[in-house]
Amino acid sequence: MRTATLGPAERTVALATMAERELDVLVVGAGVVGAGTALDAATRGLSTGLVEARDWASGTSSRSSKLIHGGLRYLEMLDFALVREALKERGLLLERLAPHLVKPVPFLYPLQHKGWERLYAGSGVALYDAMSVSSGHGRGLPVHRHLSRKHALRVAPALKKDALVGALQYYDAQMDDARFVTELVRTAASYGAQVANAARVIGFLREGERVVGALVQDVEGGTEYEIRAKQVVNATGVWTDDTQGLIGERGQFHVRASKGIHLVVPKDRIHSSTGLILRTEKSVLFVIPWGRHWIIGTTDTDWDLDKAHPAASSADIDYLLQHVNSVLNTPLTRDDVQGVYAGLRPLLAGESDATSKLSREHTVAHPAPGLVVVAGGKYTTYRVMAKDAVDEAVHGLDQRVAACVTEDTPLLGAEGYKALWNARARIAARTGLHVARVEHLLNRYGSMTEEILELILADPTLGEPLPAADDYLRAEIVYAASHEGARHLDDVLTRRTRISIETFDRGTRSARLCAELMAPVLGWDEGRIDREVQHYEKRVEAERESQRQPDDLTADAARLGAPDIVPI
Repeated sequence: MRTATLGPAERTVALATMAERELDVLVVGAGVVGAGTALDAATRGLSTGLVEARDWASGTSSRSSKLIHGGLRYLEMLDFALVREALKERGLLLERLAPHLVKPVPFLYPLQHKGWERLYAGSGVALYDAMSVSSGHGRGLPVHRHLSRKHALRVAPALKKDALVGALQYYDAQMDDARFVTELVRTAASYGAQVANAARVIGFLREGERVVGALVQDVEGGTEYEIRAKQVVNATGVWTDDTQGLIGERGQFHVRASKGIHLVVPKDRIHSSTGLILRTEKSVLFVIPWGRHWIIGTTDTDWDLDKAHPAASSADIDYLLQHVNSVLNTPLTRDDVQGVYAGLRPLLAGESDATSKLSREHTVAHPAPGLVVVAGGKYTTYRVMAKDAVDEAVHGLDQRVAACVTEDTPLLGAEGYKALWNARARIAARTGLHVARVEHLLNRYGSMTEEILELILADPTLGEPLPAADDYLRAEIVYAASHEGARHLDDVLTRRTRISIETFDRGTRSARLCAELMAPVLGWDEGRIDREVQHYEKRVEAERESQRQPDDLTADAARLGAPDIVPI
């Protein structure tokens, strides 16, 4: 298998190749489900294309809670099938598919009532662990344990003494969601899929009632391509209804958007060696370890405004701070918040008006001959959603097609990762990088770390950290543009890295240097560098302004004050 390089030249070739001959499957939308669908189709031997209007994971799939989990709270809803399915997928990702990207993470659940709550919650967590083991892929995580209040406060000294009478500790897993999707796309490309971002579907091709492909516009160059395919898969998440509207029908179900926001605060603001999970009146609140930071989230509110840039309002931020501060010894303030991000969950609409009660399960439909729609679901079960979508598409192909093999198909970077991890001290000695830097690279790129090291060998200055975001090396910025499909500064600061939420300046101090590092790869001149930097600075200011607004309407209006660098 070749390692896929997704640079500007490869994108141009991919668009031209997709337009040359009919594909078996064209996937629209490169979030986690679309990328997973492209990988599933390509590994069954189908000629496959993947197009995305903006950037990989630029919607929901880069703005999640960064968790790979079974959904402990769904046990309370008696949704055992969903939990069992998600726990199996969690185990596969940890053990086989992406051990370099998906890592165990501990959570502490404070108990507030003596007796019955420990029995009730403990039974649920015990069942969660038992279902994980019974899936055949859950033995790699520690089992839960019961803690006294004294022990819980040793593990999490940040908690108020009167906030708990004891606690349970259990394990789930986490990943960088945008990086995960990027590796999914690259893995699909390595198995022969043609992939292109900044490639927007502006219409569907029809023969009578049958959908036979899509009209795709190169958003940056303006060229339009007729891409023909035997089956088209609509995997556009919260844009599902909009995409369906291009063929003049909504389809068999409706997708609603639920907004969830997250705060990012420095690690030293909460003294704890474990993550936290807290009950709220509506759902649960997570405090999630994230490198040198904590992620706090999330909310769950209906959203019917701009889908591309959902805005976090002042009320959203206050809601999270109020709930997390109810259990903390030292309250967090607005000044502690380094980053804020908002995302939209695609929920299948039901009878309830409360988005927290809408279905997290997924649906696959064939609303018109040649067109498959997949929607709903949760990040953890993306592979199952992709399998179901391709299974449905296969029904419309006049050929025998192999069964799904993605359960046994590791993502790029997974093969050899553990051996390289064991050799990280030798790699550090060989390259002159500190072992902590090597660990950082291995946990972002796995065995593809060697490609980063080759860049540094050719230009040692690329082994230096970014001055204003020193968790990242300069080589990572170049690699994002040359190998990972980054087209704009925003792609790098927001998704290839997390500088936009991990620094108090939200990436503005790193913007010019990053643009200058990207420029030789993407052919930018000084004017283009200036434009990219100015656009990014305007975006950050618009987001800050939106977060000062009292409600969704005013926050949305403020965020829309910064237009996209390339209008979609």
